[in-house]
Amino acid sequence: MLGQRAPSIDEPPTTSSSESEIESYDGLSFVSHMIAGSVAGTVEHTAMHPVDTIKTRMQTLYHPGHSGSALSRTSVRQMVRAVLQKDGIAGLYRGVGPVALGAGPAHAMHFAVYEAAKEALGGNREGLHPLATAAAGCTATVVNDALMTPVDSIKQRCQIEGSPYRSGLDAARAMLRHEGMGAFFRSYRTTLVMNVPFTAMHFSVYETAKKLMYQGEDEETLRVQLVAGGLAGGCAAAVTNPLDVVKTRLQTSGATSGTSYGAKYESAAVLDTLRQIVREEGMQAVWQGVKPRVMFHVPAAAVCWGTYESMKSLLRGD
Repeated sequence: MLGQRAPSIDEPPTTSSSESEIESYDGLSFVSHMIAGSVAGTVEHTAMHPVDTIKTRMQTLYHPGHSGSALSRTSVRQMVRAVLQKDGIAGLYRGVGPVALGAGPAHAMHFAVYEAAKEALGGNREGLHPLATAAAGCTATVVNDALMTPVDSIKQRCQIEGSPYRSGLDAARAMLRHEGMGAFFRSYRTTLVMNVPFTAMHFSVYETAKKLMYQGEDEETLRVQLVAGGLAGGCAAAVTNPLDVVKTRLQTSGATSGTSYGAKYESAAVLDTLRQIVREEGMQAVWQGVKPRVMFHVPAAAVCWGTYESMKSLLRGD
């Protein structure tokens, strides 16, 4: 229009606030959140893998593919001793290879989608917004589980007692050859049924606890992030343990039965499998592994959130 100064070609183009918010939220871009999430996920899963192995062994104790003597090993200490005596230290790290490769990309998308959804749903506004953070976490876990379920299936095939697989690659080849592509995703529905409430509780408890703990302080500290993360991980892990047992059974049934996964559980439906486990083995079966599961998720969540928040600070140049 007449009277307005034309912008100089040397001047940087102006962007609206809405465009800026799309490109960056919480001080970082989508890609930066992916980088921070990738590092956090890899550190968490590799560092805590031995505890995850103990949890998997305990959750498959009642599986008919195991010997009767295995039924007596119900404590964490007994299971650790049994693994070390039979397989040595290496036994605690069976299946760590697929996890190390898969956790990075899966958690990259997990945290990046979470941050984007949290921003869109208003979770970054002043005050407490547990419903917004819970919904953002649920959105992120749908993406994360699609990437992690095949990795988790391979990992747990390697972790079980007497695993017939030499490596993660060997397990993947055998699953594909004998059971088809469906074996990698058989527990995806169960994983979602478990992880949607798990993540909703985890993320809402973390964000709420974090905000409550650093009120009055100048800045959010690593101690706050570690404590809030551990609290969130432990609470969510304990509540969802029965569903985790169902997931573990479905993922490992093909390996322990010696035939297809359908030999043990005719249906991959969560409630049908849960009822079958309770009917055949009793209620105590769905609480197998709850101690190592909580022992895993308390430090794992603390490590994951601490690493993630530290990486965000590093990428922002704080």
